[in-house]
Amino acid sequence: MAVFLSRSEEETLRWAEQYAKTLRAGDVVLLEGEMGAGKTVLAKGLCRGLGITCEVTSPTYAYINDYGGVYHFDCYRLPSEEYAERLGFAEYFSAGGVCLVEWGERIANLLPADAKRIVLKKRGEREREIGF
Repeated sequence: MAVFLSRSEEETLRWAEQYAKTLRAGDVVLLEGEMGAGKTVLAKGLCRGLGITCEVTSPTYAYINDYGGVYHFDCYRLPSEEYAERLGFAEYFSAGGVCLVEWGERIANLLPADAKRIVLKKRGEREREIGF
């Protein structure tokens, strides 16, 4: 796993914009890290890099935000994997868009085997280690 050390939120956004250029339709990207590690900041940068110009927010209570073919999931508050399955989460993974999934371990059995992983670790107040 390669690692990038970000020293600010802006560096994380710029890194994510560049990483987004490697993504293709159908990619599922798991954004992993503890609460407050910067997963939503990373999602904002990825969306920016994919050409999304509207405001990107965490879908904590909606579970999924659709940004015109970029699907941003937040599975933290899901009551169960079965609930996610009933909501049709797995269908998004084969819909031809790019899926960004926060707290993907909560729906592990629904995720495609070839999902990409980005792991964020806090290394200080502003510093983040980004493993990819």
